[in-house]
Order: sequence, then C-alpha cells, then structure tokens
Amino acid sequence: MFSANVIKDGDFTKTVYTLIKDNRFADAIKILHGIPESSSTRAGLSLLAYCYFYIQDFNNAAGYYEQLTQMYPDNNDYKLYYAQSLYQACLYDESFQVTKKIVDDPEYKGQVTKLQAAIKYSQEDVLSAKSLVNTCPSDDPDKEVNLGCLLYKVSINNAYLLNRRSIDSLTEIFASFKDENYEEALAKFTTALQNQGFKPYLGYNIALCYYRLKEYGPALKYCADIIERGIRDHPELSIGMQTEGIEVRSVGNTLTLHETALTEAFNLKAAIEYQLKNMEAAREALTDMPPRAEYELDAVTLHNQALMNFEQNPTEGFEKLQFLLQQNPFPPETFANLLLLYCQHECYDLAADILAENAHLTYKYLTTYLYDFLDAIITQQTSPSEAYQKLDELASRHTELLRKLTKQVQEHRNRNDTEMVKKTVVEYEECLDRYIPSRRYSGRVSSFATTTTRGG
Repeated sequence: MFSANVIKDGDFTKTVYTLIKDNRFADAIKILHGIPESSSTRAGLSLLAYCYFYIQDFNNAAGYYEQLTQMYPDNNDYKLYYAQSLYQACLYDESFQVTKKIVDDPEYKGQVTKLQAAIKYSQEDVLSAKSLVNTCPSDDPDKEVNLGCLLYKVSINNAYLLNRRSIDSLTEIFASFKDENYEEALAKFTTALQNQGFKPYLGYNIALCYYRLKEYGPALKYCADIIERGIRDHPELSIGMQTEGIEVRSVGNTLTLHETALTEAFNLKAAIEYQLKNMEAAREALTDMPPRAEYELDAVTLHNQALMNFEQNPTEGFEKLQFLLQQNPFPPETFANLLLLYCQHECYDLAADILAENAHLTYKYLTTYLYDFLDAIITQQTSPSEAYQKLDELASRHTELLRKLTKQVQEHRNRNDTEMVKKTVVEYEECLDRYIPSRRYSGRVSSFATTTTRGG
C-alpha cells in the first residue's frame, strides 16, 4: 500500500511511473490523489486519466480527459482519448459528438472513422457502421475483422426478427439465412487470424461464431486455446486458482485482462457446457476465470453467476438480475431469464409487474413463443381455463413443428448430409425443450449470456 505521505520529496514522479510500468494503476491513482496539484496540472490530469482508463473505470477517465480538452482545446490527442473513454462508458451519443470535432483531421481520420463505426455498431445502427467500415482502406487489417463483426450482428438481429414471427413460419425461413451470415463472419475472422497470427479477441470471435452455428466442439477448442495462452503468458491473473480453493486477491479490471479475452472465453465455455447440460463443468468455467470482486464483475459474468448459483441463493440471484435489467446495456438474456425464474418460483405478480414496466423490451428480447407462454402462465392465476387454452394452442403448434423437423432429419439422412442432420437434430432438441414446458406449466432458463464479437 502506497501513500503520498510516506514518499520522499523528489520521488513522486519516479514512484508513479514505476507503478504504471508494473501495471499497478490503482496504487498510482492513490498516490496521485494524495498530491493536490494532480487535479489541476496537465501532468496530473493525464496520468489520472491514463490510469483510470487502464483499470477500465471509463467514466472517471472521461472526466479527466474532458478537463484536458478544455485546458488544451487544440490538442486532438486528448479529444480522441476523451471520445474513446466515452465510448467505453457506453455514452455513445456524447462520444460521437466529440469525434465530429476531429474527423476531418487527416492524422486522426482512420482512428476516428473506426471509432465512429464502433459507436454505430453498439447503437444497433448496422447500416451506418458498415458504411463507415467500407471507407477504411482495403489494406487495413481491422477492416476484415470489423466486417465480420457486422455480419455477426446482422445474424443476431435477424434471429431476433425471426423470433417475432409465428412458430409455423419459422421452419420455412430459418434455413434461408440464419447460418449464412455466421459462416461468412467466421470466414472473415479466420482469414484475419491467418493473416495477423493468433490474437485472443479473434480466437473468441471465431469461437462465438461456432457457438451460434451450434458447433460446440470447435468453439470449445478456441476457448481452450485462449485459456491456455492466458495461463502461459499471464500467471499473475491466477487462472483456475479459485476452483482449486486457493485464496487469491482480485486481479481487477485491467487492460491486460481485457486483451487476453479470458473473461469472454470462460463465459462462452460456461454457456456451451450449460447447453450440453454439463452443469458442473459450467460452474467450474465460471470459477476458473481470473478472480475479481463482485463490484468489479462485468454484466455477462454477473448474469451467468446469478444463474449458476440460483438454486443455492435465489434471493441474491433475483437481486443481481434486477440490478442488471436497470443497466444500459445489459445482457439480452437477462429479461427472459428473470421472467422465467419468477414463474418457476411462483412469483407471478412480480413477473407481471416486470412485463408491464418493461413493455418496450418485450419485442426485442422475448420470442413470440416465450411471450405467449409467459402470458399464459401469468393468466393461469386469474383464469385457469383461458391459460389452459393458450398453452394447448402453443403445444399444438409445437407438435406440428416437431413433425416438420423430424421429416427434415429424415430427408437429410436420405441425402447423406451429415452436417444438416446434426444441425436439424439440435433444432429438434431445442424445439422439444420449448415444447415440454408448455405441457408442464414450467419454464427453463433460456440460456447463459455471452459477450458479442470484438472489432479491431
């Protein structure tokens, strides 16, 4: 523990820069805050902003960079760092406004264009993001990666749109494009990996595409590659030590942790094991990740931990999911899982309240089937006969869909199309998972959350 009171005069600069060199940004921040001049001088403000950015406290970083832009309005470096901090803090509109001040400067145009594309991507404005990415030079190695991220985003958005259609129409249009964009995105990420060499975020993007394609074997392989590299290159991150029962201190939210993609890889591994019903392996994946205090956890990890530990502590699980629902952004799975868990625990009034208070979220985050199912379960409390009729209709539609999928499996087998047989069987099993709750009046948690693809 460092304090400004115990550092000799003349050693402040050396001590601060030594701590930064050793990636001990939190200690550097404590010393800087103990020096009154740090909050009013260029050196102090820039060091504080830099350190806060590296511990991923982007709101504080943005605050200090904003002061620097006001003190030095002609310094475009500070404007760029300010915009980047605002973007990382999910203050997208504010970030975009700052980028407009420097986008015409040739020295910054490339970086600013990619930042603007990332902002539009995060705001779900895929067309604007694609237009910006297309203006990047063809020899920019990030361009292929960013186009891959856009293809992935289109697939996710199309899946949400498909989910709003009726179950009967789903099978006819499902195969037309759902996998196509994931496969195109996968090809772009794979090409980037071959050209740039292994980078954790590229490995994660590839794993995530395989996950969406329901090819869990390759997805787990890339997750394992990321984890093995993290263990080898960063022993200071204490990977796996919590699972072994070893007490370790938090590694914090450092840029090093972000660059390793370990958090994303472990969450994805947990999601896959959960889908495969390997609950112990899913739980182990969550405890294997580098240790952090609960207040330091990202939204995806907090969501997944809430689900995995729900049986042991449902009250805490509900609190975490309710907290996440109030954040912006939050994992897309949060809304559906909170509603399903309320119904599982017979908290129907609370489920009804959540639906009523968040009507704007139902279209984006609930499938037509899931909304109808929840509506029927909640209706059961006041009108059992009406609820039974709704559930019976859902079950009938699912029965027809199961018949269609069974027929498709047989057709693929007759053509010896092993890959399509495997994918259709997975679709059949997922449909069966949805069908059984409608017959039993109970819901299963929809899925673990995963972090989206990361651009260059």
